[in-house]
Amino acid sequence: MITISAPLLEGNEIKAIGDVLKSGRPTQGPIVEEFEEAFALFIGTEYAIAVNSGTAALHVALLAAGIGEGDEVITTPFSFIATGNAILLCGARPVFVDIDENTFNINPHIIEQKITPRTRALLVVHLFGQPCEMDKITQICQRHRLILIEDACQAHGAEYQDKKTGSFGIGCFSFYPTKNMTTGEGGMITTDDKELADKARMIRNRGQKERYFHEILGYNYRMADIAAALGICQLKKLPEFNRKKIEHAEFLIREISHIEGLMPPFVAPDVKHVFHQFTIRVTEDFGISRDELKEKLKKREVMTEIYYPLPLHKQPLYQKLGYDDNLPLSEKAAQEVLSLPVHPGLEQEDLKVIVRALANV
Repeated sequence: MITISAPLLEGNEIKAIGDVLKSGRPTQGPIVEEFEEAFALFIGTEYAIAVNSGTAALHVALLAAGIGEGDEVITTPFSFIATGNAILLCGARPVFVDIDENTFNINPHIIEQKITPRTRALLVVHLFGQPCEMDKITQICQRHRLILIEDACQAHGAEYQDKKTGSFGIGCFSFYPTKNMTTGEGGMITTDDKELADKARMIRNRGQKERYFHEILGYNYRMADIAAALGICQLKKLPEFNRKKIEHAEFLIREISHIEGLMPPFVAPDVKHVFHQFTIRVTEDFGISRDELKEKLKKREVMTEIYYPLPLHKQPLYQKLGYDDNLPLSEKAAQEVLSLPVHPGLEQEDLKVIVRALANV
């Protein structure tokens, strides 16, 4: 079976975890600090703050930026649920803007239509590893004095005009096992703002700078040294992982572009797309539905996944909160998208099997 993802954890990761266990200090300690420094250097920011999940990274980033009750945060409806929920966790309200149908990212040309006096921040998502149009987005934030937060949970090493995602505003990353690099579970916040970094460190550690003296409301969002040890090893391999994913994606794009009814991923100009997911669209011209194709590929030993079958504004939680937005491009994408395997563990023969399976269907 060709799996949709497969984290590559080898001997050096196992040794690194063993060294942490032998040290007798598996919780947050010097290895986390080492990982933070290495990750900040990789992204190109002054600071990086490690936490225990991508969701925690989003939540802490929003809180550290001062987002709270009564605020509005503009974001995309076509994303993982954590993007919207992190805003709700702060007591703020997500305001959804429809996507660009080519990139699946938030459409910067219609963002300003949703800005109100309550709008405090713009939370963009670099979906599937493709950066948003950051020149337009940063201009909007500057024009309206909005805080820019980047959900780069799927975009480790992605670049817009040679600048890495997570370095334009407050960056948020996830290290879940399906990501381009993993710590098992884990997340990271990146920033050039020292005050925000200091506040984020307090929030992740129950609101304390000094042990048992709690200055603000905080959480236990700390990363353990075990996870950080994995992260240090994986970060060194990330450029090669990304190179392989890009190479695999380019092969699949070439080979399936001629199949009527299948739309391979669009890669915008001036970006480095790192293909966290290789997401095609299955249109009516293909002859069978996206869901039928998914089942037929499964029978041919090719696993696929749907990211995401329901936009955030259509989720039961948001329906209960009164969301009734009309966001047709997000809703259409949710009916057509299908992600194919493209992870760095694939061999050339695996890619050919995927192509043959699509052609045969």
